[in-house]
Amino acid sequence: MLESHLIIYFIFVVIQFLTGIFANGIIVVVNGIGVIKQRKMDPLGLLLSCLAVSRIGLQLFIFFTHLAILSMIEFLTLSNGFEISLFINESELWFATWLGVFYCAKIANISHPLFFWLKMRISKLVPWLILGSLLYSCTSCVLHSKYIWLIPQNLSVGFSSKNMKENLALQYFFFVLGFPMPLFIFLVAILLLVFSLGRHTRQMRNMAAGTSDPRRSAHIHAMLSILSFLILFFVHYTMEMLISSHTLQFRSFSFLFCVSALGTYPSVHSTILILGNPKLKQNAKKFFRHIKLCQ
Repeated sequence: MLESHLIIYFIFVVIQFLTGIFANGIIVVVNGIGVIKQRKMDPLGLLLSCLAVSRIGLQLFIFFTHLAILSMIEFLTLSNGFEISLFINESELWFATWLGVFYCAKIANISHPLFFWLKMRISKLVPWLILGSLLYSCTSCVLHSKYIWLIPQNLSVGFSSKNMKENLALQYFFFVLGFPMPLFIFLVAILLLVFSLGRHTRQMRNMAAGTSDPRRSAHIHAMLSILSFLILFFVHYTMEMLISSHTLQFRSFSFLFCVSALGTYPSVHSTILILGNPKLKQNAKKFFRHIKLCQ
């Protein structure tokens, strides 16, 4: 029997898991219906769909990690899928990065030749960026699985063993080496959006009070989307580092809090993306109305 705090923890992670699956599922279904109706998918829809599919996979792996912590499945079973989880995690991070770049290129107004070139060609570059991200993630996955994964296949001890902790710490050290590049690109996108918003605000000061400013609103929505990703991913990254440092006692409150926080990032950010996209938001409302009518 599970202890009371473990039962509460399990209920929380189930709610978190279902929220993430629902939010990302809405994105995939809405864009899938759009493809069926229009026989094509716009670049933004393609990016959102790839991001949502990767996050569904990430959410599944995180949920299985919770099950392993609760001893519902063995850790060795979870370790066998590490290469797949690595591929999904890196792909998801790059898809989110290109989404931020896409928002920046479409909304920001920077009078630099390189930025103007990107603004004119970003839509055509999206499929190639996605393909490049998949190839990069696949290569990284192969290198990690060949040289870095040190946990023996016949290891029969639990997570709390010293060898397991050392192997996981080393694994996570190499696991996060690829994070700085996409996060740096995100920071550049935010700085460009802030610069563009500031210049646009100065240009609009002479307009009559009460005049609507859709471009300013678009700037703010894009910045909120990118900033929310950075904040949530930073929390996700910090929790991974705390867990891999093996300073937390297994199944302690601090340990369970860190592990449960891992699943917050892919579910909450996708929910924010839905709320900031009128098309996705409208379809989510229709889905809830349909549920109420069926009750």
